[in-house]
Amino acid sequence: MKPVTLATLREMKAKGEKIACLTAYDYSFAQLLDNAGVDLIMVGDSLGMVMQGHDSTLPVSVADMVYHSRCVARGIERALLVVDMPFMSYQQSPEQALTNAGRLMRKGGAQVVKLEGGAPMAPTVKFLTERGIPVCGHLGLTPQSVNQLGGYKVQGRDEKSATQIRQDAKSLEAAGAGLIVLEAMPAALAKTISQELSIPTIGIGAGPDCDGQILVLQDMLGLYPKPPKFSKNFMDGVGSIGQAVKNYVAAVKSRSFPGLEHTYV
Repeated sequence: MKPVTLATLREMKAKGEKIACLTAYDYSFAQLLDNAGVDLIMVGDSLGMVMQGHDSTLPVSVADMVYHSRCVARGIERALLVVDMPFMSYQQSPEQALTNAGRLMRKGGAQVVKLEGGAPMAPTVKFLTERGIPVCGHLGLTPQSVNQLGGYKVQGRDEKSATQIRQDAKSLEAAGAGLIVLEAMPAALAKTISQELSIPTIGIGAGPDCDGQILVLQDMLGLYPKPPKFSKNFMDGVGSIGQAVKNYVAAVKSRSFPGLEHTYV
C-alpha cells in the first residue's frame, strides 16, 4: 500500500473517512501498528510517563525523542510518522524550533513534528513550514502546560475559552499547520473546529466528530494504571495485541469509538 502523507489525510477528511492513529515508542510495536492498518503513528512525549515512569511529560529531552523516533521509523512502511517536540525545545524562538525539528527529522526519521500551543506559536509554525518542516498543532489540554493549567483538566467548557481555542485553531491553520490534535475538550467544540478547518483534526478525548482519533498505546492495551475517561481497553476479551489494534482501527473507522462514555460535554 502507498505510504500515508499529509495529502492522504486531507483526502481522507474530504471523503469523510476516519483516520486511525496510535502512539508507539519502539520498533516492534511500530511494525505491529503499521501492519494492523494504523494511518498515523505518533512518537509522543507521553513516553516520559509510560516508558520512563515520570509523572509528566516535562522531563523528556530532544535526545529521548530522537532515539525513540529512530526506533519507530525502522518499523514503519505505510503509516505517517509524527513526533512530538518536547518541553522547551521550541518555545524560546523559531530558530530554536528549527534546529530541534531538524534533529527530529534528520536523526529521528520524523515526517511531521508536533508542538503545543495556540496563536502565540503561529509565527513558529509559519517559520518551520516555510522551511520545509511539516507541523502538527496541539490544542485543548496541552500536557506540557499542565502546571499552568492546574492539572489534566478538560479545556474549552466556557464560552471565552472555547472561542479562544477556535481562534487558535484558525491561526495555526493559517500559519501552515498540516493537522491539529484536539485534546480533552467538549465534543461540540471539537466538532465545530473540525468543520471550520480544511486540515484534519485528530481527537483524543474530543468526541466522535474529529477527522481522526488517537490514543496512547499503553492506555488502549490496558497497561497503564488509571487510564483517562476518553480511553478504552481494547485488550478486553481479545487474545492478541495485534487483534486488539485491528479492533481499535476498525472501531475508529466505523465511528463506534469513541462512544458517549469516552466523551466530554
